[in-house]
Amino acid sequence: MATNIFINLPVRDLQKSIQFFTHLGYSFNLHYTDDSATCMIVDENIFVMLLTETRFKEFTPKPISDAHTSTEVLVCLQMESREAVTALVNKAIEAGGSAYKEPQDHGFMYGHGYQDLDGHLWELVYMSGEPPKT
Repeated sequence: MATNIFINLPVRDLQKSIQFFTHLGYSFNLHYTDDSATCMIVDENIFVMLLTETRFKEFTPKPISDAHTSTEVLVCLQMESREAVTALVNKAIEAGGSAYKEPQDHGFMYGHGYQDLDGHLWELVYMSGEPPKT
C-alpha cells in the first residue's frame, strides 16, 4: 500500500509559485528544492512537487496541458472547518489566484476552491457528516 502521495504539477515561474503557496501558509522541503523544482508540504504524507515545465517534461512523453484552458487534474483537500475553506480561498485570491466557481453547501459537505497562478484547480471541502441516504 502507498504511504505518501506526491502530486506533480508543472509551473511556468517556480519562484512566483513558491511565493503564492507561501502566502497560503505552505512550507517547502529544501532537500528537494532547486532552480527547477520544489517539494511543497501539504501535510505529513501529502506533498506537491512544483516543477518547471522543462523539468516536468522529463517525466512524461505527453504534452503539458494548459491548465488555464483545460483541466488536467482537480486537487481536492479536506479542511478542518468551513471557515478554514473560506480563509484559504481568500488567501489564494489575495496572492493572485482566483475563485473558479461559487461556494457549494450540500449540508453534510461545504466546498469552495481556487485556481493557482498556473490555472491548476484546488478544491477545498469540509465534511461535517455522512451524506444523506437516498
